[in-house]
Amino acid sequence: MWIRLLLRPGWHVGAALVCAALALVILMPGAAQAQPRRHGISMHGEPALPPAFSHLPFVNPEAPKGGRIVFGQQGTFDSLNAFVVRGVAPDAAQRFVLQSLLYRSPDEPFSAYGLLAREVEMPEDRSFIVFHLDPRARFSDGMQVTAADVQFSFDMLRTHGKPFHRSSLGRVQRVETPDPLTIRFVFGPTADRETPLIIGSIPIFAKHATNPETFPETTFTPPVGSGPYLITDLKPGESITMTRRKDFWAADHPLMRGQHNVDIIRYDYFRDANSLFEAFKAGLSDFRAETDPTRWTTGYDIPAVRDGRIVRRAIRLEAPKGLSAFVFNTRKPVFADARVREALAMVFDFDWANRNLFFGVYKRSDSLFADSDLSASGRTVTDRESALLGRLGVTLPARLLDGTWTPSQSDGSGRDRDLARRAVDLLAEAGYALDDGVMRRRDSGDALGFEITVSSRPQERLALNYAKSLQRIGVTARVRLIDDVQYWRRLAAYDVDMVQWVWPVSASPGTEQANRWGSAAADRQGSLNYSGVKLPAIDGAIQAMLASRAREDFVAAARVLDRLVMSQNLVVPLFYLPEVWIAHARGVAFPARTARFATPIEALWREPESGAAGRALN
Repeated sequence: MWIRLLLRPGWHVGAALVCAALALVILMPGAAQAQPRRHGISMHGEPALPPAFSHLPFVNPEAPKGGRIVFGQQGTFDSLNAFVVRGVAPDAAQRFVLQSLLYRSPDEPFSAYGLLAREVEMPEDRSFIVFHLDPRARFSDGMQVTAADVQFSFDMLRTHGKPFHRSSLGRVQRVETPDPLTIRFVFGPTADRETPLIIGSIPIFAKHATNPETFPETTFTPPVGSGPYLITDLKPGESITMTRRKDFWAADHPLMRGQHNVDIIRYDYFRDANSLFEAFKAGLSDFRAETDPTRWTTGYDIPAVRDGRIVRRAIRLEAPKGLSAFVFNTRKPVFADARVREALAMVFDFDWANRNLFFGVYKRSDSLFADSDLSASGRTVTDRESALLGRLGVTLPARLLDGTWTPSQSDGSGRDRDLARRAVDLLAEAGYALDDGVMRRRDSGDALGFEITVSSRPQERLALNYAKSLQRIGVTARVRLIDDVQYWRRLAAYDVDMVQWVWPVSASPGTEQANRWGSAAADRQGSLNYSGVKLPAIDGAIQAMLASRAREDFVAAARVLDRLVMSQNLVVPLFYLPEVWIAHARGVAFPARTARFATPIEALWREPESGAAGRALN
């Protein structure tokens, strides 16, 4: 940068000082240097869509508007505030009422395009990000969305939000609002390459319509948002009805074109899975993502399917399948020894359960990122992985380095004697012995037993099957079914021995991994680190993922994290479905192609001739 100063005699010293000061500002990290304005940003590389794209590639931009869709939900809710630890809240407000600065495309691993923020500025080192708000953006009450609303939302979530928000937003060093439509976030030393994308994803609340004193509390007051819907009817714990706004500011926005097509969306809640399914079969709801193999295989042999009133789809997505497992809460003394955990995991007979309980449709979970290139399963460690393991000071068993590690493989009989003997031998190494059919500690005589906490009948059935296998080696597992609200409260406080859990994963896993496996999250109430693991090497692998600039380094770090977590015997790996199963009413229409990594319900529409579109909502 060149600066020309016209000097009068005697001003040369002062001018030199001015130039020096300007040079310091230019060279200071995080200084407000002008950056090229962008329409979007990516975790790695550049967004796939050009600045002038007309609509997202997985939507039907000509989709008709109108009609209604009812979504059935299992469980209940006692709040609309899904952003704080207290209460059980649906995703309705975040998904349909509120918006964020950027919109993450489900068609790319991790790209986000400007929504409330029309453009962004960000340097190569990602030390700061500037959001330039769209001057057209309006809340549902007509008030303009401003930088003050963004800063207010940031402050509320950083102070009162869930652990993930408090941790992620805490990486911001300072916030500047040079004008009403510009906001700049400067990041501190703990920030990573994902931090700008996380800032862009936070929901934006209306400052003038949100009470900061009551923000941390549960509430049934609908938020004032800038999104396409309003919550127009609410029956606490039972149903939520949302109506499409006729004055939605972004109706013709390229990101919104072809989305949010139905006039009325309703969530209906049912206490248990059977009631939810019966309501769907009876036509009381229009869409369900099926996860029960028994129902998918036999439960849809009904007239509504045979005559076409209900349509079934099996969709293959490119996203990793995540990890489904029984989780050991290692905060409990009974699970403190890794050999005990390995022995208990060994006796779960996946092959028998898959064949006899699930019609053989599942594949075995063997990774945090199953069915993707991020998984270490079946892959020999690469040079990049070896280098990272060396920096972390970790030596792993050979079977975790050469890709031969797998969860225990049974003979499928449900009574594998070899596995049982191996489990008993491991428990003996850990100080246990069989005493009249009961596994006891040799030093104290205490019996080895624990509780499996479940919240649904399918979970209960699987837990009882596992408990029966454990009983064969003298271990008592008590299965306890509790209601939804009590389950979530106990889970948030880690007041469980073992639970069945699924950690879904996106195509570009990142900061959320620290909330699942990071040491800091282990002691933070409300995190997803249900295992309670604290391992510096795991923290280092997560940081390496977040710091990766090249895709190759990112993949290597993800596989190292995978190997490290699996080496700790924190879970009993269960299973995943290779496809997404969807059943829906005939009048619900889908775009010609789905997104690569998700099936966004926002892109659905209701065919105008569908009789179900006028179904009464009692």
